Amino acid sequence: MPSISLFYGIVVYMYYKDFEKHHLPHIHVKYQEYTATISITNG
Repeated sequence: MPSISLFYGIVVYMYYKDFEKHHLPHIHVKYQEYTATISITNG
């Protein structure tokens, strides 16, 4: 999973063109023990 940004300990990852595991493009955000997943609905 490629990281696209790192700031204040927050790491932003983006999945794309991985249709076997991930059907739509989306972003994962991680900070310490917290995580968020943000869908990109129309690319």
